[in-house]
Amino acid sequence: MPGTDPAEAARAIMGELPALPHLPLLPGRVGGDPVGRTAALLVDLHVDLQPAGWRLVPHESRDESRARQLLTSDLDAMEEAAAGFEGVMKAEVVGPWTLSASIELANGHKALADPGARRDLASSLAEGLAQHLKDLRHRLPGVTHILVQLDEPSLPAVLAGAVPTPSGWSTLPAVDDQTVTATLATLAQAAGPHVGVWCPHPEVPLSLIRRAGAAFLATGADAAGQLPDEDLGEALDNGLGLLLGLVPLSAARADARDLAAPARHLWRRLGLPAEDLARLVVVTPVSELSSLSPSQATGALRRAAEVARSLTDPDEP
Repeated sequence: MPGTDPAEAARAIMGELPALPHLPLLPGRVGGDPVGRTAALLVDLHVDLQPAGWRLVPHESRDESRARQLLTSDLDAMEEAAAGFEGVMKAEVVGPWTLSASIELANGHKALADPGARRDLASSLAEGLAQHLKDLRHRLPGVTHILVQLDEPSLPAVLAGAVPTPSGWSTLPAVDDQTVTATLATLAQAAGPHVGVWCPHPEVPLSLIRRAGAAFLATGADAAGQLPDEDLGEALDNGLGLLLGLVPLSAARADARDLAAPARHLWRRLGLPAEDLARLVVVTPVSELSSLSPSQATGALRRAAEVARSLTDPDEP
């Protein structure tokens, strides 16, 4: 979300998305970026913010303390805005593989390059995530369950050996499927049964994500449309949920039915029952809203809700 006021963001989310609110992320604040938010959850590991990004350090730093304070203020704001809320909520963290491809070791290399470091990161994140979800449930006792989204935009690069080294002249070795699956499964167990993975690329490893225990996949409509029909159709037929990016940031005046068309087209192509479309698909914007003004971001959330409602119209072709 745009801006630096967590209370404003929380009120906008509760106002526009009462059926599925989420804990907002405000990357415009120093330490409030996705990696910083996730690093604030780590247990017994410490980070510092360098010009090139976040780095593991031996002791708690001022940057780490700031990131933790921002997370607390975000939770406080949501607790106030969602007082009395009952229903499903959503939270997200950077997944273990994108996190290890983003955080540096003391020598400047990515944690991904060191198997021990990436295991420590995943273990620390799993423990911190479990505590974070416990805190959310304590603050919002009316929440029935929490959808936990693991953001893994770097997952295809990790599997393909395409994550660059610090020099940029070469790439880190690919990580094998079994190791990637096992680590994701560890996080899925910590998150509970309503966990999913966000991966916006056509190369999203759908079968691997399913083996790791994901209950949903979050991706863009274009990326979903490039997945093999048989694989995606089987996954959806077996109950996999789909958080589908359908609302462009420039869609303020677009017709909701036109924005929903890619989802309907995908459903027809896969030969799935029309009544399952609204049940299995959650509509999202195509990308983060932080580049918009607060009023524009609120409008994008409102349009996503309108598109979702249009999916329930049985008269639509």
